[in-house]
Amino acid sequence: MIRVLVADDQAVVRAGLAVILGAEDDIEVVGEAADGAEAIRRTRELRPHLVCMDIRMPGTDGITATRAITSDPSLDTEVLVLTTFDIDDDVFAALEAGAAGFLLKGADEPTLLGAIRSVAAGEGTLDQRLTRRILREFTARRPASRSQAQQPVVQAPLTSRERDVLSLLAEGLSNAEIAERLFVEPTTVKYHLAGLLQKTGARDRLQAVLWGIRTGMVTVG
Repeated sequence: MIRVLVADDQAVVRAGLAVILGAEDDIEVVGEAADGAEAIRRTRELRPHLVCMDIRMPGTDGITATRAITSDPSLDTEVLVLTTFDIDDDVFAALEAGAAGFLLKGADEPTLLGAIRSVAAGEGTLDQRLTRRILREFTARRPASRSQAQQPVVQAPLTSRERDVLSLLAEGLSNAEIAERLFVEPTTVKYHLAGLLQKTGARDRLQAVLWGIRTGMVTVG
């Protein structure tokens, strides 16, 4: 069962998401929050697997709340950012704050549910309509990104296969697609991905790609 907390300043949005998610057998909405401060507090109280986080909320915004949640070592909670806006500085800030995914609020139900399951599984997700644009712009913004001290530290050099997996992750490929491209089994991809995440300190696939972009190891053309 995927335990979800919904954080949005609009009650109608929270109610709508609760109805959609609550209808699924494998998803349970355990709570709601109307702003970032409440999202942080309720996450620490309820320990959800995932927070559906609006970016722009009064008081403590979604970016600050995302950073507080993902940087708390006592929590094992992922954040999926939901926004009505296209790509802007807030989206990049949320991703740098540790969000595992980004999705437009206009996404259809199958896309929303798939994103939640993907993020809960530690795979991360981006709205497929915007993935390449986001990563390209993130690459362009790399010189202005946060200092190296705030970036994940490599625990050991990446193997050639881990580098291959990282590059293919940046293309938005699934484990099955990466396995097909590399002519290996999906379980082998999972093995290399686990090593990649451990060495980079990334929480999930998306954060591993962003790490690769920050360090210059990955370039999205």
